[in-house]
Amino acid sequence: MPLKSGLHPRNRHRAGYDFNRLTASSPGLAPFVAPNAYGSASINFADPAAVKALNQALLKADYGITAWDVPPDYLCPPIPGRADYLHSLADLLSGGADVAIPRGPTVKILDVGVGANCVYPIIGVHDYGWSFVGTDTDPTALRHAKDLVRANVALTGRVDFRRQRSSLSAFRGVVEPGERFAACICNPPFHASAEEAAAGTQRKLRNLSGERAPTRAPNFGGKNSELWCQGGEVAFVRRMIAESVQIPETCGWFTTLLSKAAHLSAVERALAEARAAEVRVLPMAQGQKQSRIVAWRF
Repeated sequence: MPLKSGLHPRNRHRAGYDFNRLTASSPGLAPFVAPNAYGSASINFADPAAVKALNQALLKADYGITAWDVPPDYLCPPIPGRADYLHSLADLLSGGADVAIPRGPTVKILDVGVGANCVYPIIGVHDYGWSFVGTDTDPTALRHAKDLVRANVALTGRVDFRRQRSSLSAFRGVVEPGERFAACICNPPFHASAEEAAAGTQRKLRNLSGERAPTRAPNFGGKNSELWCQGGEVAFVRRMIAESVQIPETCGWFTTLLSKAAHLSAVERALAEARAAEVRVLPMAQGQKQSRIVAWRF
């Protein structure tokens, strides 16, 4: 499906970070900016304080968010990757290159696992005017996300939150009878165990620093529920698919990120068994990171 780069701000982060612009609007970022090995302005992406300051500057400059933070140990996500997911979703909802992207609060999105950072609703409200229902199993994450919405007037009335009581459910217990969404989005726990998550963190840090990494990487980090679950992302997505069969009309599109290409065949088999009427796999790439969105409908 052709991308409508002229109709949405897909290219906002494509050219890299304009640190002059960002530090002008967010002086707190300036102490973290220095020339990298290539002589270009950058930050140390292995420094959690630097990554948080960059996120705060991006959210202020590009999305009008003046108050944003995450609690200690919670996921501090990369903004460009989150934006790419929503821009790909916007293309998906339009249905074709010659059809306008649907905008406004009547376009209702279910964010499965909204997290304390609340980044998907922030971007979706700003760029498309959509409304969101964010769910999470973690009450602390939900409290913090609610505080973010209250602190930023642009989000008022556009984001609701619901506690998911079961870590084994995506929709059951949070979707109301007869409720309809244009789509659901999800960034599932990628890893199958705490040990696997820790090993993944170490690999990321070594890629950034070229040295032996410390035990913890807060900029990638996150609570256990954000990083891993039994069976990893394949098991999580399979449960999503199984639940979606029971409520096929709830979402116009069911979508989720899938981190590892090796997992795609298992997910596609599950969708074939579920008799999904249509399945799309949308590639995503930010820098060296390759990922994909899996989308299906009945």
